[in-house]
Amino acid sequence: MSARGARSPAEELDGVVDAFRGKRVLVVADLVADEFLYGSVQRVSREAPVLIIQYDTTDVRLGGGANAVNNIATLGGSPIPMGVLGGDEHGRRLRALLRERRVTTAHVATDPAYVTPVKTRILAGGVHSAKQQMVRIDKATRLSDRSPARERVRRALRAFRGPLHAVLVSDYGFNLVTPALVEEAVALARRRRVPVTVDTRYGLLAFRGMTAVTPNEPEVEAALGITIGHDRGRLEAAGRTLLRRLGVKAVLVTRGSDGMALFEPRRPTVHIPIYGTDQVADVTGAGDTVIAAFTLALAAGADPLQASLLANYAGGIVVMKRGTATVAPPELRRAMASDAAPGPLLGPS
Repeated sequence: MSARGARSPAEELDGVVDAFRGKRVLVVADLVADEFLYGSVQRVSREAPVLIIQYDTTDVRLGGGANAVNNIATLGGSPIPMGVLGGDEHGRRLRALLRERRVTTAHVATDPAYVTPVKTRILAGGVHSAKQQMVRIDKATRLSDRSPARERVRRALRAFRGPLHAVLVSDYGFNLVTPALVEEAVALARRRRVPVTVDTRYGLLAFRGMTAVTPNEPEVEAALGITIGHDRGRLEAAGRTLLRRLGVKAVLVTRGSDGMALFEPRRPTVHIPIYGTDQVADVTGAGDTVIAAFTLALAAGADPLQASLLANYAGGIVVMKRGTATVAPPELRRAMASDAAPGPLLGPS
């Protein structure tokens, strides 16, 4: 039994979720349109060995860094996105979706020469079966090095005023997020004395000074030129290397069905078992959900372990949903109440 006035770990996590509400998180991000085309399989084509799909409907959702924004909003936070959209149809659609979520777009610049990134997934199935992803088409795009929109984002970051509880940087490799821009984000966070997190697809070793990073295991392997697999010793060495080289206070490595591993300086590694089942429905956007929950928890006063536990719950919930999805506080609370998994495990073994 806990001492009088003390709260159990579960009660502390519940208190963190309560504190999500209204926390203002600046999200410097590549904003992506996740497009889902649904249909039903008709037959095999006579023209080529491919399936003919009868088109049904199209659904466009907030993807990439915009998905992190959406998750923060759904969890009760107040995200403030900073990014660039094209002047095209998908750019207008993303801006409209953000406004529908009552998220400000005041700091989202438009570059008419930029093509808004789109990831189109074609899903199909039988009449009485779940639709499965058959192919994904990515619209290759890159923000020009000379884009005035990037400079507008940089100036907006430097001049930002108003309450702030955390900064999140989401880099999908579309040339908005540069080391110089991350330096601006870190400088702002230090001035405000708030945490700053970075989720980067390709530039893990290019940035410095963040509070925490949340790479997945393949990103760690690519950055360090190693293979981890199921070797806890290699994972331990990789996590400690990242702590040292990045100068961060925490590295949270997401490992799919193997859960997560949290590394902090001068603390034992914490291995967090996966929440839920490893029979996932869809991993689309799960990394965005993880860093959104992790960052919002830090903004709400959680320590890195508490933030990691909540991020693990959030990630476990969202992969059981179809398409790019979000997690709400009641879902987190139900997950915490029902979780019968073993607790975190210390050490590399």
